[in-house]
Amino acid sequence: MVKNIMNIFIDTNIYLTFYHYSIDDLEELKKLLAALRDPSLTLYLPEQTILEFKRNRESKIADAIKTLSEQKIPDSFPQMCKDYPEYKTLKDSIAAFQDAKAKIMKKLQKDVNEKTLKADQIISELFKSATKIPQSPSIIKSAKDRFDLGNPPGKKGSYGDAINWTSLLEKVPDGEELHIVARDKDYISAIDGTSLSEFLYDEWVDKKRSKVFLYGSLSDFFKQHFPNIKLATELEKRIAINKLVNSGSFASTHKAIERLSSYTDFTDKEVEEITEAAIENDQINSIIQDEDVSRFINYVIRGREKSIHPEKLQKLKNLLHVELEYEDVKDILEENDLPF
Repeated sequence: MVKNIMNIFIDTNIYLTFYHYSIDDLEELKKLLAALRDPSLTLYLPEQTILEFKRNRESKIADAIKTLSEQKIPDSFPQMCKDYPEYKTLKDSIAAFQDAKAKIMKKLQKDVNEKTLKADQIISELFKSATKIPQSPSIIKSAKDRFDLGNPPGKKGSYGDAINWTSLLEKVPDGEELHIVARDKDYISAIDGTSLSEFLYDEWVDKKRSKVFLYGSLSDFFKQHFPNIKLATELEKRIAINKLVNSGSFASTHKAIERLSSYTDFTDKEVEEITEAAIENDQINSIIQDEDVSRFINYVIRGREKSIHPEKLQKLKNLLHVELEYEDVKDILEENDLPF
């Protein structure tokens, strides 16, 4: 997990894509929710974004359901096709498709009405975890002024984007970078079509004394900053390991251990990180004899001794008051070309 402070803003339309045909899977939202458990990441949520989301959720879902309902596959074929055995398979597959589609449509309608779609649940949690920015009179006035002057972002007849941008300018601390996830043309450079518009970038740098970055999707954001993380559970584990490694108190060590104890598999690199932390961090090694800490460390290294540097393994065993078996020492030293 990135240790520096990271601020992120997600445009309303990005949230709404998870109710329509999106290039991102819901797993991306889950990863963001997991990432927000790290205090170094802040999701900023202007009140304007919440209102836009509430106003447009229903119409976005209605359009998606309409598109789905109108999707059809051919159900009539030339007479000559009927002479082949595959024809029955084809007709059965079409019938199965129609049946499954009808069932999905029925379940969708129920979940939409009750707001129990997976997207509803995750976005609701994201909104709860976010740092909200109320629409103050000063924000609204500044947004209207910039819009009336023709400054981006903003669409004809709508102050929404201007209010969101002004909210971020007012709330995000000076000197801290901002990462924007949006596909709205009001944010995008007319030159390369991918980076933030020159006007907005220069304004942010001038007023906030920091950089600002633009991503077209959540997956682009995660590819840039967490390229090896594919699933939300992997990101959750990564965050928990970093919290253990950087633990500054006994309480935070116990808390990190509690979270990590729910995982059953660790890579060699993760084992190495945990081993080094247990040796070097006084907030861990000072309480390594505590039942939960000792049990966890023993679990992590058990069966993985040969992937740990002999000297580090010996230090860890000393801390744990566990003796290395003669054959274990011999095998480890031989595999690392060290004298026995």
